[in-house]
Amino acid sequence: MYGFYFLFALVIYFFEIDNGGWSTEKEAMIARPGPCTVDVRDDSITQKEFLKSYAFSKPVIIRRRGSENYNFLKSCRKKKMLEKYGSKKIRLSSANTHSYQKLDVSLRYYVDHVMRPQTLQMLGNETFYWFGDNNYTEWKDLFDLYSAPPYQLPDMTGVYSFGLAGAGTGVPFHFHGPGFGEVIFGRKRWFLTPPDKKPNFHPNRTTLQWLIEDLPKLSPEDHPLECTIGPGEVIYFPDRWWHGTLNIDTSVFISTFLG
Repeated sequence: MYGFYFLFALVIYFFEIDNGGWSTEKEAMIARPGPCTVDVRDDSITQKEFLKSYAFSKPVIIRRRGSENYNFLKSCRKKKMLEKYGSKKIRLSSANTHSYQKLDVSLRYYVDHVMRPQTLQMLGNETFYWFGDNNYTEWKDLFDLYSAPPYQLPDMTGVYSFGLAGAGTGVPFHFHGPGFGEVIFGRKRWFLTPPDKKPNFHPNRTTLQWLIEDLPKLSPEDHPLECTIGPGEVIYFPDRWWHGTLNIDTSVFISTFLG
């Protein structure tokens, strides 16, 4: 009997490790992972090959095998974050293409009262979630623990953007400069098209609505590249590539924007 309870506790422990305490009710998960049509490489790819094959031409998924972010991951667990940063103010953005609307709340208030799974009835301009707009002084000790992907573009430096969001949330198609996006806990589905192939979307509709209502109607040649990334996986997107994101689970993530 004691062996059974030990095994049960072990299973629960590893489940908690897997999602960092940021659990998602299965019935609230509308979106699922899709196919992966983006190149997937491990982190043995060299800087020279990265520049030659991806930096200026197409996205790539890089699987990080090291433990360099172990302390960062520990600090991103739900219990740790709420204990240390729960009272800190964060700035929420509306989850539409231009993210015009902003809302300042404490992290604990956001987790307890704002962050929830997305429904098909909610519009992007009515949905607020935390991605970016970080106060670098207040979050410096967390960012100092993070080891960014070891790839560089000439004459560019990186700026971090940290976020936390519920299942089914995301940002509709938009573009900006190049960068990396890494998932810490949860899973995030990415959709990407090159700069000269603007996807058809409504800026105030959510990525979830686009996935369910619009993607199935696209011809094969109009389908974007896509891939779902999980913990320890990084996506690189080149300059001005259109991309939309969709959180499959409650997700913790960090981006490195290059400029």
